[in-house]
Amino acid sequence: MAPYSLLVTRLQKALGVRQYHVASVLCQRAKVAMSHFEPNEYIRYDLLEKNINIVRKRLNRPLTLSEKIVYGHLDDPANQEIERGKTYLRLRPDRVAMQDATAQMAMLQFISSGLPKVAVPSTIHCDHLIEAQLGGEKDLRRAKDINQEVYNFLATAGAKYGVGFWRPGSGIIHQIILENYAYPGVLLIGTDSHTPNGGGLGGICIGVGGADAVDVMAGIPWELKCPKVIGVKLTGSLSGWTSPKDVILKVAGILTVKGGTGAIVEYHGPGVDSISCTGMATICNMGAEIGATTSVFPYNHRMKKYLSKTGRADIASLAEEFKDHLVPDPGCQYDQVIEINLNELKPHINGPFTPDLAHPVAEVGTVAEKEGWPLDIRVGLIGSCTNSSYEDMGRSAAVAKQALAHGLKCKSQFTITPGSEQIRATIERDGYAQILRDVGGIVLANACGPCIGQWDRKDIKKGEKNTIVTSYNRNFTGRNDANPETHAFVTSPEIVTALAIAGTLKFNPETDFLTGKDGKKFKLEAPDADELPRSDFDPGQDTYQQPPKDSSGQRVDVSPTSQRLQLLEPFDKWDGKDLEDLQILIKVKGKCTTDHISAAGPWLKFRGHLDNISNNLLIGAINIENGKANSVRNAVTQEFGPVPDTARYYKKHGIRWVVIGDENYGEGSSREHAALEPRHLGGRAIITKSFARIHETNLKKQGLLPLTFADPSDYNKIHPVDKLTIQGLKDFAPGKPLKCIIKHPNGTQETILLNHTFNETQIEWFRAGSALNRMKELQQ
Repeated sequence: MAPYSLLVTRLQKALGVRQYHVASVLCQRAKVAMSHFEPNEYIRYDLLEKNINIVRKRLNRPLTLSEKIVYGHLDDPANQEIERGKTYLRLRPDRVAMQDATAQMAMLQFISSGLPKVAVPSTIHCDHLIEAQLGGEKDLRRAKDINQEVYNFLATAGAKYGVGFWRPGSGIIHQIILENYAYPGVLLIGTDSHTPNGGGLGGICIGVGGADAVDVMAGIPWELKCPKVIGVKLTGSLSGWTSPKDVILKVAGILTVKGGTGAIVEYHGPGVDSISCTGMATICNMGAEIGATTSVFPYNHRMKKYLSKTGRADIASLAEEFKDHLVPDPGCQYDQVIEINLNELKPHINGPFTPDLAHPVAEVGTVAEKEGWPLDIRVGLIGSCTNSSYEDMGRSAAVAKQALAHGLKCKSQFTITPGSEQIRATIERDGYAQILRDVGGIVLANACGPCIGQWDRKDIKKGEKNTIVTSYNRNFTGRNDANPETHAFVTSPEIVTALAIAGTLKFNPETDFLTGKDGKKFKLEAPDADELPRSDFDPGQDTYQQPPKDSSGQRVDVSPTSQRLQLLEPFDKWDGKDLEDLQILIKVKGKCTTDHISAAGPWLKFRGHLDNISNNLLIGAINIENGKANSVRNAVTQEFGPVPDTARYYKKHGIRWVVIGDENYGEGSSREHAALEPRHLGGRAIITKSFARIHETNLKKQGLLPLTFADPSDYNKIHPVDKLTIQGLKDFAPGKPLKCIIKHPNGTQETILLNHTFNETQIEWFRAGSALNRMKELQQ
């Protein structure tokens, strides 16, 4: 295999040039490409500097790092109103990234826009549709066969509209971005909630829905509510069994799954320098689990080292020149500050069923016994977009090597998911993969796999109570294997490995002993591994498809009889009237994530077919009326049935409906299908105590009304058998509450107030029927 640097040189000579991004025209200072794959798309630190200076003069105060990067990408820095947590910013992101499950709908929407080419560098990454079953090569071949129609659609759409295409087997989107596209100061949006992974390389990388991506690809300024800034000051340094994952596990325990909503989490302090670049990415990645807009670290020598090792020393040199703009100003103010002493931080394990239930590893066994959680670990799983770096694999291999030296293998099943083809090839070359196999592991494909429910699990039956430990980021009920009785815990890869060897939650590798094959007791030593390979990375197989210079001959076919792809029809426009007599489809009790609203796993195959995937609408949500999932009363027939069937009945009979939700409704994945499906099946509004950021925006984009109770206790006034009328839409305006008339079956009525966060642009989306409809109106 040729050295990475040589492959880069060959690639730069072979690639074509795209002429349509404004950055290539405006660059006036040192011309450094944003990536090897787009040699004429340049980093605009000069423009970032100019905009920062304009905003700093206007605000007359020191700026945080996240403010510098966000405000440095303002469409109109001289006139943009800026108030944290209140105003909406109009931004110009540098690039867009899409994973294959969400890219289908994003590209279908872009096709519907009628535009000929994307306006900013954009990429598609095939990582979500590969099911873990037998092992890497076999699973990949199977996925290519099963998903051929979808992969062909994405490849041809990418070629037609100027989007780079990373074929199946390339790796997980966020690892690919870190290796090739993220850089200090970049503003990147991605159609996946864990896009913040790029904050480990000093960028503001934000997860969005596909409609937001379409705006940016269309060259339209992207709107984001001006984030608050939570500062996390790190002191001390990581050592022993404590890993970067433990930082975010601790933060999640402090802030909970909604504590970061509307804010960027900005890490700073002397402890930052003890964390590797990929470790910082791990922390930023899982920041999605606290509801944060994104997370970011300041530029430092660790990032410089990583950029150089991944063939981007020129970017590192340019970043050094502009370093003052890639770190926070002295004296900058945060809306909230958390301080963590890394010297005192202990290994953590969070769960089950929610990623913010934090326990020190030393205590989780005792808690599990008290709570009745299964102690025996059935499967340990390492990898995912959160923890699949070279360092992660090396630390896990260091633990496994010690067990092997004493004749031990894993008592639990054990799986390994490399983050990218480059990571896979390099850990194979350096022996890590073989060590992990020797201890009992199975190396899966370079893909998301079990982390997102793409796991053909055979060792248990659905409904069987069991425990798994993972190095993933999310552990909602049924997330990994569709079994609601699987108790999933998230921790670091090295802790997963140690626990899989021991086979029980009662094991604490810091203090407990194992018994070797020879009958002698021994204690695992804290793992130590290189953060980056000593030799160059091995790039592995070439898996990238460059869009052609001339795409005029490219065709994108969608068969009208396809069960996986479906061209979109425009949603109906608002009729200018208040919403009268809305039927309540379901009143949701408790946590309702996007997994509950639009399940993943086997449903991923329908992500490009809106009507088919709508058959999973809210099937995981708990109905407060009967305490069951996927069982709601049909208000006409009075019979209980599945949620999607009831919604389709209402749509067929012209009955518009509403969903009533609890707190932080729509947390979790960025999937806009959780907004598209209710709109497609006749929903008009979602009324909750509070929303997760991405889902609230997705609902607005599709012409729905995400509304919140002015008084959260009003949630209790509404019953599933009531009807609702929403008044005030004719005078719909920012900051002006709407009235809701609750009509009870006995003829009595109550009036409550509903708040919203719509601005003028978003109100136009509602009136037009969707953001895409409004885009078309503006083109005409």
